[in-house]
Amino acid sequence: MSSEERLIPQHGGYRGLKSFQLAQLVYDITVRFCERYVERQSRTRDQMVQAARSGTQNIAEGSQASGTSKKTELKLTNVARASLEELRLDYEDFLRQRGLPLLPPDHPALVRFRARRCATVEEVRAWVADERGRTRTNRDAHERHPEPGSSAVSVGESPCPSVSPFLTSSALVANAALSLLNLCCHLLDRQLAAQAQAFESEGGFTERLYRIRSQRRRR
Repeated sequence: MSSEERLIPQHGGYRGLKSFQLAQLVYDITVRFCERYVERQSRTRDQMVQAARSGTQNIAEGSQASGTSKKTELKLTNVARASLEELRLDYEDFLRQRGLPLLPPDHPALVRFRARRCATVEEVRAWVADERGRTRTNRDAHERHPEPGSSAVSVGESPCPSVSPFLTSSALVANAALSLLNLCCHLLDRQLAAQAQAFESEGGFTERLYRIRSQRRRR
């Protein structure tokens, strides 16, 4: 064991964690999403916002607590992971209950979303606007040039499913949030595994205090 081991090691630094950055973006998106698309009187609205907030706050608190308690860090990181899993289910429920599509990861819209690497709500909003414009353009093109053997789509009829008529703004935002949540949860799973391994091999504050006292007595 190094003689330079500190009783309270460097800790915090959660703002540099990719998991925290993603969770914070999801929180911002969720606040806007609930304001626009979830009924004000709905209990789900408060639950989604609180779950999103819990994700960011517990990552930060766990990182800060790691200086004196690896056990607390592990516990709080797990709370953050559980909160974001709850939020993920809420977004999936929103889509399912309204008959909106849950897009697969390789859907072109999500591929374009990931390529943008959005870091703010405004950037996500710009992506939604682009996708909505793309959907309208595809629908207009389909109506002007219907597929061979098909009848033209008249006003009031549903357009061909191939032009994604159900990609409303709410559906796009929900799928974008789910894409971010999937990555954030994956990162938190890896973070939890690393924290558990470190706690198992190095122990916590008590073990560190014992090692430092033993070194001083030997010196």
